[in-house]
Amino acid sequence: MRQRTAVVATALTLAIGLTAGCGGEGGGDSADKPRHKKAATSTPVPATPVPATPVPSKSVPATPTPAGPAQPAASAPKALSQAQLEKAILAKSDVPGFDVAPMDAPPPQGERADKSVCAPLTAVINGRPEPAAQASAYRQLTGAKDNRPAVSEFLTTHGVQDATTALSRLRAAVEACEGGFRASGGGEGPSTYQGAKALPVAAQVGDDAFAYQVTGDYEGEPVPLVFHVVRSGGTLATFYTANLEGPQTPRIPPALLTAQADKLTKLK
Repeated sequence: MRQRTAVVATALTLAIGLTAGCGGEGGGDSADKPRHKKAATSTPVPATPVPATPVPSKSVPATPTPAGPAQPAASAPKALSQAQLEKAILAKSDVPGFDVAPMDAPPPQGERADKSVCAPLTAVINGRPEPAAQASAYRQLTGAKDNRPAVSEFLTTHGVQDATTALSRLRAAVEACEGGFRASGGGEGPSTYQGAKALPVAAQVGDDAFAYQVTGDYEGEPVPLVFHVVRSGGTLATFYTANLEGPQTPRIPPALLTAQADKLTKLK
């Protein structure tokens, strides 16, 4: 059995690294990060004109309306702080059968896609979903028996609008970059990605979820990278694994997504 320890230049020597396993599901790696921080744009909603109400010819005495208690204005959930993220991200006791270890944040410079439409994909590969997060926490999740599967998680807080924008951009990027793209700037020469495709979501949790695969290229051989992104309010939970042993799409256990979504729901 061949151990593939070098893959796709920068993209698979990612700074949030997954541990490469021999065979089976997803040995892997993790992330650097690009600096294209595109601010989310909001589309102004034009005011709808309200037609004037005709005045009756005879005056009608107004019926006084009793004053009621003031109703609080609806407000968006507050973005989680760094301290809250550290408490919210998965811990060993949250998922039976998994070990959880901290990971360092990725370095400040990562890959840049050669096509701007593919930039959201390299941003996640680099461990920095865009629009840029206000706070981030990183963990390594491994099966307790044999260190498989190996999954990286990064929990990032953006606010509801930016978190929603991030998922929208990822969906558009996967569709636009189906035929592949190249990326450079990660420090070890350009990386080649053979393609991207949407995947079924492992668990329908959170307010929104999206799963996809980006297929790297190592000396002409495919290297599948799989991502599951779950939005809960303004927080994104991104799970990442890679298969360094062959072309089969690796799995991310649904229990990880469910446990993380449950923890985030309790914070709302």
